[in-house]
Amino acid sequence: MTAPETESHPTAARTPRRPDRRGQAPVVAVVALGGALGATARYALTLAWPAEPGAFPWATFWTNVVGCAVIGVFMVVITDVWAAHRLVRPFFGTGVLGGFTTFSTYAVDIQKLVDSGHPRTGLAYLAATLLAALTAVWLAVAAARRVLKWRQT
Repeated sequence: MTAPETESHPTAARTPRRPDRRGQAPVVAVVALGGALGATARYALTLAWPAEPGAFPWATFWTNVVGCAVIGVFMVVITDVWAAHRLVRPFFGTGVLGGFTTFSTYAVDIQKLVDSGHPRTGLAYLAATLLAALTAVWLAVAAARRVLKWRQT
């Protein structure tokens, strides 16, 4: 026997909607391109400034701090100033800066420091990166907004 609700409300046959892949293809492409550029820049930085085993990983630290500061400025610019093309945020914000900053390497660096008998350095790196990255975003947003306000007066 069928439930009373189904007898009194006939349902129309629906055709399943296919996802619009053409609309997302450009977004995926620009994220991939931007990610490749950002990751290449990060890799070049780690080659130029390698960390000795057990030492504080300065290249990754500064990559994340600088990347977070740039994200702060970028978000102010594209939300408060510039009506950017729909692919700018995925390309630069998600792609380039997402590929440049590397919080996965940050986690691996902490694990390597702890495993190699340098837990204090690992803890210092953990705390310093978190505090510096959050401070960098906050200062960059505040500075960008202050500059924009100053330019408008």
